[in-house]
Amino acid sequence: MSALQGAAQVLRRLWQALQRLARRTPLAALVTERDIPDALWQATLAHYPFLTCLNAAEAQHLRRLSAAFLAHKEFHGSHGLVVTDAMAVDIAAQACLPLLYWGDGTEALGWYDDFVGIVLHPGQALARRKAMDDAGVVHHYTEVLAGEAMERGPIMLSWQDVRAGAHSTHHGTNVVIHEFAHKLDMRNGSADGCPPLPAGFMGTEGARAAHALWWQAWESAYAQFKERVTIAERFGGAWPWLDAYGATAPAEFFAVACEAYWVNRMQFAHEFPSLAPLLDAFFQRPA
Repeated sequence: MSALQGAAQVLRRLWQALQRLARRTPLAALVTERDIPDALWQATLAHYPFLTCLNAAEAQHLRRLSAAFLAHKEFHGSHGLVVTDAMAVDIAAQACLPLLYWGDGTEALGWYDDFVGIVLHPGQALARRKAMDDAGVVHHYTEVLAGEAMERGPIMLSWQDVRAGAHSTHHGTNVVIHEFAHKLDMRNGSADGCPPLPAGFMGTEGARAAHALWWQAWESAYAQFKERVTIAERFGGAWPWLDAYGATAPAEFFAVACEAYWVNRMQFAHEFPSLAPLLDAFFQRPA
């Protein structure tokens, strides 16, 4: 989910409280080494099917990225959760997967350099929200969160949902990739569904042309997806394969598209043939 004001305040207070606590040395066994211990790495690969299918060179590069990621991030457990090295490696590998083809650790991990902290809850968290309707009436409500990404701030994840990513590949869902996709989106401001695009993106000349090409495909796909979700909700039509939460905002559509793309690209390309080439180009995935 993108960082809405209510959740931002909740996470900010949590983050400030955690910083006031005496810190344990985070991941001491990992950050003092240049590599992730083999047993931990192999256990992570074995648990997540979309990591198992990487070739040897890809897996080794992901391992290096993940080790560098761990050296620069701090994990904090909430509600008594103790964050183990194995848990941190699981998250690092999934967070770094979208960076796989973006060069060495320094270049790729620059996309995540706006934050340090990752807060883990044992399960889903509750956030107080408020929203104003068209009539100007403010409504207060509670939202259940599996994850949250704050602009230039920490990421919150439900550990229960992180581990569930091992069994949701066929559904194309993954909470870690979802929240870190928001971080990619936020590199050029508030999450809006369009991350910074590289120079010459898909043969375009200039940033304006690149963004026009991007939005032409994404706006159309988003409108069609929203319509499918509306038909399913109101008229009993078939639910789309992609997580229906993507129909709530362009930023959420981008995030659910990214998680589906990385854990089940074949099905994603079948469902969204106009978007798969754009994500291939953005993530620099080799043909």
